[in-house]
Amino acid sequence: MDQKEQKEQILKLLKEKSVMKQDVYKNTLETFDSLSKVVKEISRELKDAAANIDKRLVVESRVTSDHEMEFKVAGDMLVFYMHTNVFQFEKSHPMFKTGYIKESDQNSYCGIINVYNFLADSFKFNRLNDLGYLICRIFVNREKRFFVESRSTFAYRYNHFSTEPLNEEILADIVNELVVHAISFDLYTPPSETVREVSLNEIQERVQSDKLKTGKRLGFRAHGEIGFSDEE
Repeated sequence: MDQKEQKEQILKLLKEKSVMKQDVYKNTLETFDSLSKVVKEISRELKDAAANIDKRLVVESRVTSDHEMEFKVAGDMLVFYMHTNVFQFEKSHPMFKTGYIKESDQNSYCGIINVYNFLADSFKFNRLNDLGYLICRIFVNREKRFFVESRSTFAYRYNHFSTEPLNEEILADIVNELVVHAISFDLYTPPSETVREVSLNEIQERVQSDKLKTGKRLGFRAHGEIGFSDEE
């Protein structure tokens, strides 16, 4: 392949693949912005109603960056994080058997919005060793069509690429279901073997940051670029 052919191939890839990935990113960012609005509205609606039940029930949300937001509902914290990269699934993924993907391989490229469930106290007391749980992934492609992977039972409704673009009504349904899932997902007492021994240093430092891990069963350690590990 001579340099002219190489240049032509590069330009072809830029036109066909790089532009498509820019479209995917744009759609995912727009979805995240819509999700932020939906979470803010749900938070507003629940805030007063929860306070009427019990003044100790705090419901609030805040956007922490262009790609991250938090939604506190009483003792739970949902963290929504949009990955800035675009992904394609392995060819063995079931989606490649669908007519939609067979129609165009580019439909399989997706942006991802991850949703993690942490204990609200992990943030309040800055317990950096506490564990969170990946409970949902929202995938958005170049046509703004989507599907959802989740540990919640509602996911079956959205486990295939949608026929229509993602909208705020669907996002509200997803967020409400995730709140139900988080509140219903109880904190388990850790096995005694995991907390039987503790150093004097750990006990002393616990005043500033609890070193004895707390989390909803098994999940993801708080660390990394946003404070949470990726799902891989």
